[in-house]
Amino acid sequence: MPSRAPASNTTPASDLASHPSGGGRKVGFVSLGCPKALVDSERILTQLKVEGYDIVQTYDDADVVVVNTCGFIDSAVEESLDAIGEAMAENGKVIVTGCLGKRPEQIRETHPGVLAITGPQDYRSVMEAVHRALPPTHDPFVDLVPRRQDDNDIGVKLTPKHYAYLKISEGCNHRCSFCIIPSMRGDLVSRPIDEVLREAEKLAMGGVKELLVISQDTSAYGVDLKYAERAWRGNTYQTRMKSLCAGLSELGIWTRLHYVYPYPHVDEILPLMAERRDGVPALLPYLDIPFQHASPRVLKLMKRPGAVDKTLERIVRWRDICPDITIRSTFIVGFPGETDQEFEELLDFLDEAQLDRVGAFAYSPVDGAAANALPDPVAEEVKQERLVRFMQRQAEISEAKLADKIGSVQRCLVDLLDGELALARSMADAPEIDGLVQIQNGLEAGLRPGQFVDVEIMGSDEHDLYGEVRIER
Repeated sequence: MPSRAPASNTTPASDLASHPSGGGRKVGFVSLGCPKALVDSERILTQLKVEGYDIVQTYDDADVVVVNTCGFIDSAVEESLDAIGEAMAENGKVIVTGCLGKRPEQIRETHPGVLAITGPQDYRSVMEAVHRALPPTHDPFVDLVPRRQDDNDIGVKLTPKHYAYLKISEGCNHRCSFCIIPSMRGDLVSRPIDEVLREAEKLAMGGVKELLVISQDTSAYGVDLKYAERAWRGNTYQTRMKSLCAGLSELGIWTRLHYVYPYPHVDEILPLMAERRDGVPALLPYLDIPFQHASPRVLKLMKRPGAVDKTLERIVRWRDICPDITIRSTFIVGFPGETDQEFEELLDFLDEAQLDRVGAFAYSPVDGAAANALPDPVAEEVKQERLVRFMQRQAEISEAKLADKIGSVQRCLVDLLDGELALARSMADAPEIDGLVQIQNGLEAGLRPGQFVDVEIMGSDEHDLYGEVRIER
């Protein structure tokens, strides 16, 4: 069954591999949404595999179809409903889970025939629904033996073998006025640090070369557990971001942080980003921080941190500590009440901050969000005009920063081969959301996915770098 592209970003989901188990009970799976939802899909698929279900790739082959939905913004809701409708039309037996599952009445109104609806992270209810649709078969030879995942089995992964998402918590304690994630996924629930580090170690032993740490708020990791201490590899670690980064740095692979709030304690991990161990960064010099805006008044309306001057000071300090740090961020333009002057403040912030990677969205009302009640909505044509201006300004910054890398040698991780080219990523590039390093002689050099290579950079544009690897003759 073909996977679908997530509704909330441009990340294409990996093709779903078939994992035959011989059980004869066949489940199709469609995974939508962000990387956090992708991890949910991986956990459900792993449990299905453990219980002896076959995962199939077409609607025709499936006895039942599970659709993991996204429901964050209107376009995500629309795509999720379309995916459910397609599965209903092509198969007829559909179980719905994920964020849109928190709005069962909306799903039932459009698709009253779905078998069951569960919310995000509710793995038990999904499995119960599958059991009702496809009752477990009785096998007298194995039923007395507990079915479980092998200690060294990393489970079903929807990403390429050489990188994986590592989800450290669920939910969020923030109440940003444009966001409904807490109503869907609840308040912050952190995973104990020893559990996270054991999973990371297992992934590294399984061949993963890059871990992408994800959550709703990575900086808040462990606050709900009062930073409880746990043991791993004979050492004691607190359940908090700094200790997590210290533990992950012991694995000797790339570790990339996403969804980091700019709390003061973020400064404490910069020395790890500047440190090199046998040429490998202890922690990738990369921070994904959703600043969202630069006007203090708009940030207050968003219920986001608003000390913009301090933010700029900290960016300068981070670059002093770790000169090769990459800072990625996302912004919203056209938020209710945003004036022309406040939009200009945002453009000025871009000019001063000189961020490496930036994404932006024109504000879109989300059903249930507090921002819907704010006065002075920005006209749609104004929002779109501001979005174009914003992205043009950032494109100029990005193009100049990438041009500065011409003549350098960048350590890269190969993702795939495309004809003569190898498509790879440098330390500055997260998969799917950032740029690429296009290696012109990748096929000639015999490069393979999951391989680290040093690339001599020969050219650039506003998104990507171009180069070659040296071939020993």
